[in-house]
Amino acid sequence: MVRSDAAPMKSRPPRIARGGWLDALRFIVGALIILYHFREASPVPLPQLHPVFDRGYLLTDFFIIDSGYVLARIYGDRLAAGQASLRAYARQRLLRVIPAHLVVSLILVVLVGGAALAGIAPSNPRWFDWSQLPAQVLLLQAWGVPGGQGWNAPTWTLSALIACYLLLPWICRALWRWPPIAVVIGATLLVVGADLAASLWLGDPIYRLPMRYGVLRALPLFLLGVAAAFYGSRVYVASRLAGAIGVGAAIALVILQAFGAFSLLSLGLMTVIIWAAGAVSVRRPSRLIEHLALMSFSMFLTNEVTRIVWFGLLDALGQDALSSGVRWALWSIGFIGAFAAAAVFRYGFDRPVQSWLNPSRVRLAAADRNAPATPRASGAVVAAEHAG
Repeated sequence: MVRSDAAPMKSRPPRIARGGWLDALRFIVGALIILYHFREASPVPLPQLHPVFDRGYLLTDFFIIDSGYVLARIYGDRLAAGQASLRAYARQRLLRVIPAHLVVSLILVVLVGGAALAGIAPSNPRWFDWSQLPAQVLLLQAWGVPGGQGWNAPTWTLSALIACYLLLPWICRALWRWPPIAVVIGATLLVVGADLAASLWLGDPIYRLPMRYGVLRALPLFLLGVAAAFYGSRVYVASRLAGAIGVGAAIALVILQAFGAFSLLSLGLMTVIIWAAGAVSVRRPSRLIEHLALMSFSMFLTNEVTRIVWFGLLDALGQDALSSGVRWALWSIGFIGAFAAAAVFRYGFDRPVQSWLNPSRVRLAAADRNAPATPRASGAVVAAEHAG
């Protein structure tokens, strides 16, 4: 059952809410990103088992599309109508990312610097070139600025997304005047066109552009998520139908990945999955899924540091001399430890700091949880917590 924006209120698309499929997807993909970063450290490198383990770029692209979807669902109407403070919006987005990034960067610098003072060299010294650090700490590595290689390398995604965050108000003002289906078609054609242009002029497809072109890679994918959000907020699809579409897209994605990358088609299927997850009403929100999703930002920021420390320690202790079974056990401990470290960072630093920086979020969260109506997560609360 599909209805336009003119449908009765009871058939309007549901607001996105915490504790549902959208949150579950965020945690699942975050866990797969950790697996991707740990793939080469296993006794048998995981890509030797199946090439799908070398396609982590699709997981990164998922988060970029998801960021566009979530933020447009939360802010889109107000930004398009000029009803949101651009200063408050920019402040909230930047403060959500920068404090946690700076602290994780400092932790890594202290660990590497302390090891160097103790005479312990890292297993891969080329990934800890001090000249590369400034661009990464300043989150400029995706803007074409030299540097940013190594260290906590995945943060290039945050660098690229900051540009997308700051452009979102003007994106919404430009797109919200068009029919939803036209916006979806336009965003799809933009991704295809950007892919052709990137392959022709830069030598890589849009979904795998290197770090220095991070903004060029992220913007078309972010727009794809925004388009899905605009369509999702305007066109009603019954929850059961949306769920069936999402499951069908997920099955198709798994089947495709079993035979090859099919990257552009995979991007489209991931967008459908994200849209479907947001179109399914959250009738029984799960507090566990909510907390796991809220931890995904910390998982993204800290897993590389955990990997560097754990496997650096094992290399120093001579793990190559151990049996395969012992090495698999140690690898598993490190993999699980990445989740534990993320939880410690989330509840020991990130959550308290965000509560201090955005005290209104705490009051809104309490009000939402005491409200009888669902979905219970207000836009402001979801926005304050989302990594992007």
